[in-house]
Amino acid sequence: MNPNTYSKAIETINQRRVAAKSENDKRFYEIERTIPEIAEINRILSRTSIEILKAISSGKNTKEQIQAIEVKNRQAQEMIAQLLISRGYPADYLDMEYTCKKCEDTGFYQGKRCRCLEELIGKLSVQELNESSPLKLCSFDTFDLSYFKGVSTNEDDDCYTTMSNNLNYCKNYAATFSRDSRNIFISGKTGLGKTHLSLAIAERLLEQGWDVLYDSAINYLSRIESEHFGRSDGDTLSVLMNADLLILDDLGSEYDKAFYTSTIYNIINTRLNKSLPTIISTNLTPAEIEPRYEARIVSRLLTMYDYLKFTGKDIRSIKAGKTARRTIDQYR
Repeated sequence: MNPNTYSKAIETINQRRVAAKSENDKRFYEIERTIPEIAEINRILSRTSIEILKAISSGKNTKEQIQAIEVKNRQAQEMIAQLLISRGYPADYLDMEYTCKKCEDTGFYQGKRCRCLEELIGKLSVQELNESSPLKLCSFDTFDLSYFKGVSTNEDDDCYTTMSNNLNYCKNYAATFSRDSRNIFISGKTGLGKTHLSLAIAERLLEQGWDVLYDSAINYLSRIESEHFGRSDGDTLSVLMNADLLILDDLGSEYDKAFYTSTIYNIINTRLNKSLPTIISTNLTPAEIEPRYEARIVSRLLTMYDYLKFTGKDIRSIKAGKTARRTIDQYR
């Protein structure tokens, strides 16, 4: 884990606790002004700890004395609740409202890191990785199907219908996403919108508060390799294993290394075991994937992922051609 990420998480937890205490103090001040009887009861309750210490130090009938004090406290709390209700307040209006009731915004429970702290560390780690990604989020609205109208290829007579179906699938995936959502394997030549639609899904889900990681496979693998061999700090692999959705773009662009292959398998297999969805895109066809990777990777991609085949002509080349023609026309 990155020490800075841990420090940020602890700082955020502490800020939550301070905010909860500040809000609680405001409520107490408000109630003590509007309901003086409660102010008097609170003064009596504040002397409870002193009474308990006296009971302990006396050594006489300690248990009985403490039990009697606890009974008085419960009665006092019940009186406060009744007074609050009689003035139109909730009975628990003066209770501390922690973000996490389990650890009371300390970040630790029973000597271990609380789940709220673990989740916050995960969110901050996801943000850090995404900030370093060169990929920029896209939207479904900017995916232009007109580039596929009337287009056919050797493998697809109607690219427009294929890509319309792919777009609708991705929109529905984003609209109905959960941690139980399907995995997606996207294959197609360069410039057909694989990254665009993957990042459009990411944009929608990030808006909804899901932890989504997105970057190229080579960038993640390079980072994991550097951390694994001690050349940099961080725990990228762990973050990838636990994100709500992982998007691995451009699989197959990485070097053919045993370390990379084993890491890819580890990521795919671990997330499948955890039932966490993954989106993987590649320029390789299924036939080209098979000799490139181990059978255990290929079998998982082809049997446990929904397969989306992207077809058409390179949109980037078409756009570049239009720009070039406009430039030429300006000088005619």
